Amino acid sequence: MPQESVWEKEYRHPQLVTKNDKPQKDVLRFLKFLRKNEGVELEGLAILDLGSGTGRNANYLAKLGNNVTGIEISKTAIGLARERAREDRVKVTYLQRSMGQSFPLNDTSVDLIFDVISSNSLNESEREMYLAECNRVLKPGGYMFVKALCKDGDKNAKALLKDHPGSEPDTYINQDMGLTERVFSRDDLSAVYKRYFSILLMKSKTNYSRFKGQSYKRNFWLVFLKKI
Repeated sequence: MPQESVWEKEYRHPQLVTKNDKPQKDVLRFLKFLRKNEGVELEGLAILDLGSGTGRNANYLAKLGNNVTGIEISKTAIGLARERAREDRVKVTYLQRSMGQSFPLNDTSVDLIFDVISSNSLNESEREMYLAECNRVLKPGGYMFVKALCKDGDKNAKALLKDHPGSEPDTYINQDMGLTERVFSRDDLSAVYKRYFSILLMKSKTNYSRFKGQSYKRNFWLVFLKKI
């Protein structure tokens, strides 16, 4: 699996990922949007969490009474997620595989998909598979939440693209981790998803990411999608 060793090292000796076991605030905002704007009852749904990490979002979604599957490339992260699920007394199906591969799920079997800063580390070939698979497994009228790295107005992203460019457009190499990441302009990100989805909301936000004990200002896209 591409970049599997990178994420194994990261989850064993965290530099970027957090040990927080609470659901991410942007995920909670998306859930609130679904309830308020789309009338979605957040119980009894089939949910897919891509790049599920240590289970902070997947386990929370399971607590709400949903059937959750998490796909994660790191064996160490899967182990931590399963341990947390046992502690929380919830059932989540965790699968170790790349989200750039085919998903072991049936066609139109999923109500919601989450991709929280995960697909940015896919190459373009893997991204095409990821998009096709998300479209395949999501039910008609199903929803997807994407949080992605933003190029627009991000000085750190532009410096990384200049100083440590990757082999594909708008990619850079995180030298400390050996991780290749993709950043997106608004137009680029819109073009990626509008082939399969209606874009209900797309906005940028600024967060401070911590790496090796230091904070870095980064911009992110929050995208709310609905399958066409």
